[in-house]
Amino acid sequence: MSKKEVRNATLVESLIPISFMAIFLSFCIFKYGASPHIPLIVTTIIASLIAVFRLGYSWEVIEQGMFETIISAMQAILITILIGILIGVWIVSGVVPCMIYWGLKIISPNIFLVASLLACAIISISTGSSWSTIGTIGVALLGIAQSLEIPVGLAAGAIISGAYFGDKLSPLSETTNLAPAVSGTDLFSHIKYMTYSTIPSLIICIIIYGVIGLRYSGRNLDIENILLVQETLKLTFNTLSPVLLIAPIFVISLVIFKIPAIPGLVGGILIGVLFAVTLQGVDLGSVLSAAQNGYVAKTGVQAVEELLSKGGLSSMMSTISLILCALSLGGVLEKTGMLKSIAEVLLKRAKGVFGTVACTMLTCLFTNIIAGEQYLAIVIPGKMYKSEFEKKGLDPVMLSRALEDSGTLTSVLVPWTSCGAYVAGVLGVSAFTYAPFTFLNIINPFVSLIMIAFGIKIVRTNSNKEEIV
Repeated sequence: MSKKEVRNATLVESLIPISFMAIFLSFCIFKYGASPHIPLIVTTIIASLIAVFRLGYSWEVIEQGMFETIISAMQAILITILIGILIGVWIVSGVVPCMIYWGLKIISPNIFLVASLLACAIISISTGSSWSTIGTIGVALLGIAQSLEIPVGLAAGAIISGAYFGDKLSPLSETTNLAPAVSGTDLFSHIKYMTYSTIPSLIICIIIYGVIGLRYSGRNLDIENILLVQETLKLTFNTLSPVLLIAPIFVISLVIFKIPAIPGLVGGILIGVLFAVTLQGVDLGSVLSAAQNGYVAKTGVQAVEELLSKGGLSSMMSTISLILCALSLGGVLEKTGMLKSIAEVLLKRAKGVFGTVACTMLTCLFTNIIAGEQYLAIVIPGKMYKSEFEKKGLDPVMLSRALEDSGTLTSVLVPWTSCGAYVAGVLGVSAFTYAPFTFLNIINPFVSLIMIAFGIKIVRTNSNKEEIV
């Protein structure tokens, strides 16, 4: 077909692959317990067929859209690979067991959820990386939760909430820099106006996790089991000295000093290798095996084996393939304009400031579900709605805040996004299990919309103060 025959997709044409994906994906997952990989591939094929035979696109253009989308997420894929290696190396070197051992000594069940929330928030805001926080401190905290008999979904929800709070507000975060860049505002104005919706959301989460934590304060914990875990860890590793904490402190410090994530993670891996060989007396072959295939604990204690048998490059392959499948579909839908045609229909129904912001946030969520990548969920709606915010005389910080309140936070709630797949792969807890307990990510978008509905912190263009409308 010639380029002249290319046309925009109608709403019906755009909804065909999306509707098919929703039905087929739900059927495969809930009926057969299948992974999302094949449904996403089949949906990509259907979207491509529509693009070729109905819209007039050539295969070369469709393929280009896939490649461009995958390339945009290549850094995330490389980080996923390195985190898998890091976890395997940090377990064999005793770094993760050290964090679990000392964590069991100082964290009690009734404050665990709040402590995890705040610890991950502090680390993430310092590093700007929810992924690094979840893949390092988060793994250790989840191990502690299992030993304290706290449900893994609930514990993972607190860990993720804290990590995404910090990621969302950190000036070192990529999404925190991307949103204002797309919207046309500056970084620190963007962060300032995000605090108005994010800080109240954190306070609500502290209350919720605090109340839930009270349920565990009177529980008769299996102290013998906790002591058994601690004793087994001591017997399995030569040392669990706090010296091992140099590894996570090193990684966090590198990010604070704005060293890129990939070199920082490589540095953490090298320190882990050094500790494994010198402090734990592990031969290099075993370290390489842990980096490739993960650490396999053989302690005779089931609880410890479940805690430590994880990590490795191989453990991330399913996650990476899921990311590639989702990005391929997202590339087709974006390149052929199917996402845009749906958003335009939504925008026609948007009334006033509330309608415009709500439409933007829904589009971010929708893009996460369809495109499977939080960067696309910020960039695509940001480009689409920027002129609409300008028409309504709204300051760009209104758009940038909407993009982060929805695009960044909802990404981890969708199992097949790069974020959802990464977290499930690292923590070993599916998105369906942790999503209901990831309170910050659920509450924050609603807090943001409620503020708009009541005219709180609405900023007009060229205005030095908020206007209530």
